[in-house]
Amino acid sequence: MLRLLEAEAAELAERAGVSSRTLQEAFHRELGVTPLEHLRLVRLDRVRRDLLDADPTTTSVTDVAARWGFFHLGRFAQAYRSAFHELPSQTLA
Repeated sequence: MLRLLEAEAAELAERAGVSSRTLQEAFHRELGVTPLEHLRLVRLDRVRRDLLDADPTTTSVTDVAARWGFFHLGRFAQAYRSAFHELPSQTLA
């Protein structure tokens, strides 16, 4: 997954007509994060939105996490808790 994200960042830099380093510097300057970190935060936000909208009787955290590209559930839960100060299962409930 990391290689895919890195490839997406490289493609974004190419489309913007800048080097990967220039893109990273611009993201850091404007948003305070790298392009990869920004993408991860966007994906976490989408997971949270889906969990809030989901029916906990028919939806699992695992399915929602996988839909947004999170396949290592331990790391996902850590990142989610760090971002939102609760476990994904608490959001779903």
